Amino acid sequence: MKNYFVLAVVLSACAMEVHAKPLKVFILAGQSNMEGHAEVRTFDYIGKDPLTAPMLKEMRNPDGTPRVCDKVWMSYLTGPADGSANGEGLGKLTAGFGARGDQPTKDGGKIGPEFTFGIHMEKQLDQPILIIKTAWGGRSLNTEFRPPSAGPYQFNETQLAEMKKRGDDIEKMKAEKTKASGAFYRMMIEHVRKVLADPKRVCPEYDEKAGFEIAGFVWFQAWNDLVDGSTYPDHGQSDRFTLYSDLLTMFIRDVRKDLNAPAMPFVIGVLGFEGLNTQRQSIISLRTAMSAPAAMPEFKGNVVAVQTAPFWDEKLEEIESKFGKVGDMQHSIVNKQSNGPNADGKMTEEQKKKYLEEYRAKIVTPADDALWQSAASNLGYHYYGSAKTFAQIGKAFAEAVMTMQKK
Repeated sequence: MKNYFVLAVVLSACAMEVHAKPLKVFILAGQSNMEGHAEVRTFDYIGKDPLTAPMLKEMRNPDGTPRVCDKVWMSYLTGPADGSANGEGLGKLTAGFGARGDQPTKDGGKIGPEFTFGIHMEKQLDQPILIIKTAWGGRSLNTEFRPPSAGPYQFNETQLAEMKKRGDDIEKMKAEKTKASGAFYRMMIEHVRKVLADPKRVCPEYDEKAGFEIAGFVWFQAWNDLVDGSTYPDHGQSDRFTLYSDLLTMFIRDVRKDLNAPAMPFVIGVLGFEGLNTQRQSIISLRTAMSAPAAMPEFKGNVVAVQTAPFWDEKLEEIESKFGKVGDMQHSIVNKQSNGPNADGKMTEEQKKKYLEEYRAKIVTPADDALWQSAASNLGYHYYGSAKTFAQIGKAFAEAVMTMQKK
């Protein structure tokens, strides 16, 4: 009987070794919306919509505190926008791995796409998961995240003419731009390599014999390229952002090469600012350019563009528009605009205050104020800092990666 018991133990140990699964590694990178500016206090808003309420149950414990994932670990490199004081946030995935400002190692009380991305992956995968996130606000693809194969940033003829007209030191500016080219791309790659050189430092459950698999990369960035009118000068043109497509194509190839993952699933998070109903040609053009690499034959089946515009909150946009009208009226009164109520400049401070309060009351309802307080924690270019929006985006990214994984 004793021999049978020993044999059973040995066989059990062998079975565990045979069935050990590799650590699944997912890389999330980008600028401020990959950081994530949704404060935890906006979680309740998720539960008010029947379509998203089930997500809130997965994001919280029964006592209402944010969930801590059992099988998902985080390594999060971030810091000030200039990258001068980067720090690494570590731990099991929970709320707080969003934007952190000048304290990169501390819980910032916010989430980005990583939270529901990890929650969804944990549901789908029966193995340990590691998310490596690198994100900094205000960084462009054309400069700071510029891929190596694109070479240094080159000023176009229009830019050079303007610099000459202003009397700028052109050679100095060229040198500064060359130095900035790809600086954050290199930080990103260096950090991923550092983490994967010793995964156990971040994920205690890492099994060296089972190893790890780089199972997906999510890119969520675009704002600084959208507002860069000098790098992309052809305003109003449908192909204005062709350069962005070219750079993103090189970015995908370079990342795969540098991480030795030639078929790594790659998700492009397409800018969703102003939602599905935007009429701005610049936004429409950039979305087209961002999506273009996913349609290329060489990326068939392993690059997917995920549109985030469907998750844009139109109710919050409407309220923000009302706030804007109040702000315009205040500007009109203060500056004594000819078509405003204080055109003659005779309103007293008390009259100005009273007029503005009454004007606001006509436009912004108590329900508007209540909704904004519960749902928003930032401005439109950060998807209003709404956890409802970021939760849906994170899940959509995860679903896209898993679809490619299955294929």
